[in-house]
Amino acid sequence: MPVLLLVDDDRTFARVLGRALGRRGFEVRVAHDTEGGLAQADAHLAGAVVDLQLGGGSGLALLPQLRALNAAMPILMLTGYASIDTAVQAVKLGADNYLTKPATADVIVAALGCRASNAWAPLRAAPLPLGRLQSEHIRRVLDEHDGNISGAARALNMHRRTLQRKLARFA
Repeated sequence: MPVLLLVDDDRTFARVLGRALGRRGFEVRVAHDTEGGLAQADAHLAGAVVDLQLGGGSGLALLPQLRALNAAMPILMLTGYASIDTAVQAVKLGADNYLTKPATADVIVAALGCRASNAWAPLRAAPLPLGRLQSEHIRRVLDEHDGNISGAARALNMHRRTLQRKLARFA
């Protein structure tokens, strides 16, 4: 029976997902933080599902350590706080795939299994809401301008006060 590592600080979600993965033929080891995940990890894992935000830490810190244990193991970053920046960072640190919550057990199994043939096979996932995409784009442009609202507003081709109102609404 293939063994999966599931690292998620939401105990209820981890229990439910662990059961669902168990019904699909996996033995699931559950941890709720990076230390527990590392303690449960070994070179014989069939895959790992790691949450991005783990209570007091980040699942990103666990990715290179899991990759060092087993370079061929498929690693899935699962998060409720998806952004393009964290997706890129996760892949750079060793994740093979990146999914947003909620994701069904079948989608998670498909994402873990896609490493054998094509790691970037498109999965049918719900697109991010338009407001979230707009928020991320505005924040990225604002970061590029070192927090200068006037400069970011010029780059976005909008009035400074309009940008301030949008930022207040995103907060």
